[in-house]
Amino acid sequence: MRLGKDVVTVGGLTSVSRIFGLLREMLMSHFLGASVVADAFIVAFKFPNFFRRFFAEGAFNAAFVPEFAGVLASDGKKKANEVANQVFSWLTLVLCAFVILVVLFTPTIIHVIAPGFCNTPDRLQYAIEFTRITFPYILFISLAALLSGILNSLDRFAAAAATPVLLNIFMIAALLLTVKEPGLALCVGVIVAGIVQFLWLYLVARKQGFRLRFQKPVLNASILKILKLMVPGAIGAGVMQINIFIDMMLASTLQTGSLSYLYYADRLNQLPLSIFGVAIGTVLLPSLSKALRTGQQAEAVDLQEKALSLGLRLSIPSAIGLIVLSYPIIDLIYGHGNFSPLHVQATAPALAAFVIGLPAYTLSKVFTTGFFAKQNTKTPLKIGMVTVLVNLALNLLLIGPFLHVGMALATGLAAWVQAGLLAWKLSQKSMIHLSKVFFQDLAYVLLASSCMGGIVYQLQLCVHCPSSFLKEAIYVMGLVGVGVVSYGGLYKACIMTNCRYGKNGV
Repeated sequence: MRLGKDVVTVGGLTSVSRIFGLLREMLMSHFLGASVVADAFIVAFKFPNFFRRFFAEGAFNAAFVPEFAGVLASDGKKKANEVANQVFSWLTLVLCAFVILVVLFTPTIIHVIAPGFCNTPDRLQYAIEFTRITFPYILFISLAALLSGILNSLDRFAAAAATPVLLNIFMIAALLLTVKEPGLALCVGVIVAGIVQFLWLYLVARKQGFRLRFQKPVLNASILKILKLMVPGAIGAGVMQINIFIDMMLASTLQTGSLSYLYYADRLNQLPLSIFGVAIGTVLLPSLSKALRTGQQAEAVDLQEKALSLGLRLSIPSAIGLIVLSYPIIDLIYGHGNFSPLHVQATAPALAAFVIGLPAYTLSKVFTTGFFAKQNTKTPLKIGMVTVLVNLALNLLLIGPFLHVGMALATGLAAWVQAGLLAWKLSQKSMIHLSKVFFQDLAYVLLASSCMGGIVYQLQLCVHCPSSFLKEAIYVMGLVGVGVVSYGGLYKACIMTNCRYGKNGV
């Protein structure tokens, strides 16, 4: 199955990136802990990444990839290259102006997105300084996303999937090579990595025959079509970013370190989602777009069901495993250097709360891709607006009794609301059909995952975690290994049992 093969390629390379990402987070927690500098860097690092939803992997990619893939399939490479050149020119022009404005008004922006920093002048000053250094990253990573969309449409997934490794390598190098000011070194590492990521994909795209160059921007038919699709998608992405801004604003009012607890926990929550959730969506979008453009409706429905099934087979056991092993995993990865045992105890429940929504994130990625492939960005926009309101209400309800953990739980629960609404709208439009085999497979996944969780939990109670780092690493990896083997064995046993009794007519 080509979908599975491409997902393995993207997911495998993403896994490599995430391994480097974990090393980066370990070094960050070691050097920065959950300090004033850590909180400030997290704001400065997340802020340009907010806008990736607009100009990179989010609204832009959702509008550009279907149009580019469609032009490539119907009109050939030359016409597609013309479209890409115009998009490249417009993107460069708009983002350069945007970066200049943000750098000029950074103090005002930080007061808005992190109002709690006003009570701690050091955090405020660090956040302003760091943001001015990191924000130009949005220009280079957005242009890199354009090049990734081109390569993905050519079914060349490897180069784009490997690109995030560069960011992690440069940030790791920045931490290891700095003598003092690790926060400042991280910011410099981010902007240098953005430049290198763009140059790497530019060279790869040239080898595929796409030589992007800046030219006079013209509002031709393709650009207008992309803008028409992108505007509601950008508004939808903006609506979703309100969630993140609200989370940051609320977390900044809590005690110092709360932003760091949420950041470190969410990084581990994003690990499985990035490996298979994003990988599935990345591979699915151009495949669905081509199938729908050429009128192969049955193939499109089949692709979507396979993507959903694959996503749930991976996300459900991952979520249960991370909940059961939240404390030992956090302690192993972050519990050293300036990251104290109290920081571990504050971060572990936030991870457990976040991953409640992990299967929902994966479902939403597939469902949203279905809308984007049909060039429908308005429906995800409306559902995104509802999700923001749900997330805000849950944040206000849960932050009082549970502090930062309540915010993580609100995010996980809101993800299920979004997934449910997307599924409902897809079924209304007859854009999805789930067979009996899908639900049967889901039952096997739930049964195997639940049993796996019970086995790992009981084993954790029987075997105490050792004190040395090496022994602790062996202990945690052993628990993870038992979880993987037990889930795989139980899932396989369910399938074999069904085949045996099914053949006997029972």
